[in-house]
Amino acid sequence: MVKSNHKGGLPSPIASAIPIIYLITSLVIMLCTKGTDAISEYSQLILLSAAFLAFCISRIFYPCRWNMLKIGIYKSAKQILPAVPILLLIAMVSATWMYGGIVPSLIYYGLEFINPSTFLVITCLVCSVISVLTGSSWTTCATIGIAFMGIGTIMGYNEAWIAGAVISGAYFGDKMSPLSDTTVLAASTTGVKLFDHIKYLFITTVPAMTIAFIVYAILGYSSDAVGATDNKELTIHLTNTFAISPWLLLAPIITCALIVMRVNVLITLAISTILGIIGIIAFEPQLLSILSQDSNPFNAILGVLLTNTSIDTHNDLLNEFVFTGGVEGMMNTIYLILSAMTFGGVMLGTGMLSSITRSCLKGIKKTSAAVTTTVGSGLFMNSCTGDQYLSIIVTANLYKKLYKKLNLEPKLLGRSIEDSVSVTSVLIPWNSCGITQSTVLGVATLSYLPFCVFNYMCPIMSILISILGYKISANTRTNE
Repeated sequence: MVKSNHKGGLPSPIASAIPIIYLITSLVIMLCTKGTDAISEYSQLILLSAAFLAFCISRIFYPCRWNMLKIGIYKSAKQILPAVPILLLIAMVSATWMYGGIVPSLIYYGLEFINPSTFLVITCLVCSVISVLTGSSWTTCATIGIAFMGIGTIMGYNEAWIAGAVISGAYFGDKMSPLSDTTVLAASTTGVKLFDHIKYLFITTVPAMTIAFIVYAILGYSSDAVGATDNKELTIHLTNTFAISPWLLLAPIITCALIVMRVNVLITLAISTILGIIGIIAFEPQLLSILSQDSNPFNAILGVLLTNTSIDTHNDLLNEFVFTGGVEGMMNTIYLILSAMTFGGVMLGTGMLSSITRSCLKGIKKTSAAVTTTVGSGLFMNSCTGDQYLSIIVTANLYKKLYKKLNLEPKLLGRSIEDSVSVTSVLIPWNSCGITQSTVLGVATLSYLPFCVFNYMCPIMSILISILGYKISANTRTNE
């Protein structure tokens, strides 16, 4: 936590809320006038201007020390900057897996074996399994998630529905897997043994995922869109453009195996990119001349990795889907993440986050109030810091003393943080997770948000179960 770093103390909660109010108001106006797709275009300016407003308020009315402002920005940068090379590699994986025939093969076999009525349930289930095995929501969305987006689009599903099912499944593992960095971080920062933490998560997670499956089943069986597209015609165009082969399925299998073995994520993504390049050379040589004007294979592959790439499949729907952005297409996402990092760093360094969150702790005496406030603070931190890791650390440190004072078990704090931070970061348009998944899946954050049933049911279940008092007991051990 950022301690009092101002001559007159922390900024008042009202003054601290001004940049947040400005940010939300600006975004609402932008959404009403420009639509959800404008998030990626205008959010950088809004976030940076909100950061500047916070800085001006703090310097003029509550003069802060420069070194504390630097510390706040450093903390934010320390958590967010490592995501930049990961994002660049994800862009490369997405592009090479598309033109290496890996994603087209997954789509082809998916269309062959998946029943359209159960598609959303299967999507959520498979992404859940993959994310639990790998512990990575980002990798799940960037690999199998993209394939499901293609399958569902061809079946005639709304892209927002598909993205919601993919994200619900992917973040199930992000929350529950012992291999997940957020799960480990939440357990360690609250002082709870990892598997005790995961076991306690089941109480809120199982009902949330059950509701998600029910909703996706209802959507699947009641949707009029299913079958609206001629799958047979699309698969013909798919096979005419790409060499479909079961051998190409080795790439996602190898990727999952590397993650399960805890190989460094950068190395894993780099190997996945190489597998995609091998796919282009070995299985899709006919595309090399199409992708490069001078028929140079090296230039063709370099173009796929770094720039916007498209080919004509003689089908408008497929043409739109096989378009990839490479590194160039990911740059706007990176700019937005850096803007969110700046805003989060200034809010931390000026003490405004501390001021707002501390004011929320006053007068809390009941378990349900503690959990509700923790959940609200987790959502607030996700919105202000732009990063789930930083949000977990700050929220845990903020509420440790309160839970100890109320004689509540640390694992309740850990669960409340997971229910509010780990799974909701992807629902915030300017959070690094929301920005990334919106870019990777090609669906605006606010478009897929209503269909991420698991993600928003988790905080609801956390509050509801705390009100009921189910499986909540006094802290009888010092180390859970």
